[in-house]
Amino acid sequence: MSSIPPPTEAPVPVGADVPLRRPGAGRAVAVLALVAVAALIPLLGPRAALEGTGEAAAPGVGVIALLRTVLFAALCVQAGEVFGRFLARRVDPLREPPATWSAYVPWAGFAAALGLASVVASGNLIPHSMAALDIGGLGGTRDGMLALVEVNGFLFAGLCARTRRPATALAPLSAVAVAEALRAHPAAEDTALLGSGLTLIHLTCAALWVGGLVYVLRTTHAWRTSAPEAGTALLGRYARVAALLLAAITATGVCSTLRRMPPGTVVDQLTTTAYGRALLAKVLLVAVVAGLALAARLRLRRAEGRERAYAPARAEVVVLAVVVAVSAALTALPVPIRW
Repeated sequence: MSSIPPPTEAPVPVGADVPLRRPGAGRAVAVLALVAVAALIPLLGPRAALEGTGEAAAPGVGVIALLRTVLFAALCVQAGEVFGRFLARRVDPLREPPATWSAYVPWAGFAAALGLASVVASGNLIPHSMAALDIGGLGGTRDGMLALVEVNGFLFAGLCARTRRPATALAPLSAVAVAEALRAHPAAEDTALLGSGLTLIHLTCAALWVGGLVYVLRTTHAWRTSAPEAGTALLGRYARVAALLLAAITATGVCSTLRRMPPGTVVDQLTTTAYGRALLAKVLLVAVVAGLALAARLRLRRAEGRERAYAPARAEVVVLAVVVAVSAALTALPVPIRW
């Protein structure tokens, strides 16, 4: 009697649903820790940076920095999602994208912009009652008008995200970026228009860089079983664009620094002023991010083991979240005096 061969398992077709492991408690703890750090930096960072400098902080500087952190994060995530969807369609136009975050994120930005507008309406003080707010006076000042533009920008961005063309949210988000760039450079400042232009380019490139990476990693995670090769190709396409964005961020950042800190005083002000200390921390963090991005790019060039590029890319997102918080704290600190 001939021996009966042992039964073999049927091959799993490509794209078939495979049961996935549920994320463990470790990942949830890591996310909560990241959120806590991102909140503590704007709340406590400005006070720490001001220690021993002799500079006076604006009232409620920690709250303002926290609100601006939420505003920047919302701008990054929604703009980056539109950018990331564009890249994903170029790689695989038929592949199902991950669930959108743009239906919810702009409302966080709207709440933060509303909080910042209430600060402006109370004379740049943290309001403790509705009686302290002069809502009608917002339209009569430059800062009030810019605050209203940011509030309405996130409102319309949230509405656009729920339409059949979510990419139209880029128009109101662009208005938010322009308003933020103008707010950072008062009209009385020397060459204010040049400063606003540099800030607009810097903020736009940063939003696409940070938010784009978040969406790309979410997409590669969603495609990890059905189309891992497409996910790797998407990360590679993003890496090429990110290199140009980083170059633009670096160039505009250096130019903006030299506008506010003359070359002969940069080294001294980086350690003796609150603005300089926060800027130094941001530069060091961006250097770490650049190193992680380079590591991911080098791993993508290898024929084997390209999936190892995801580890430095995920670490890059974590450090970028801290960079966003430090950048928000930087905007709340007093600008260094030119001498």
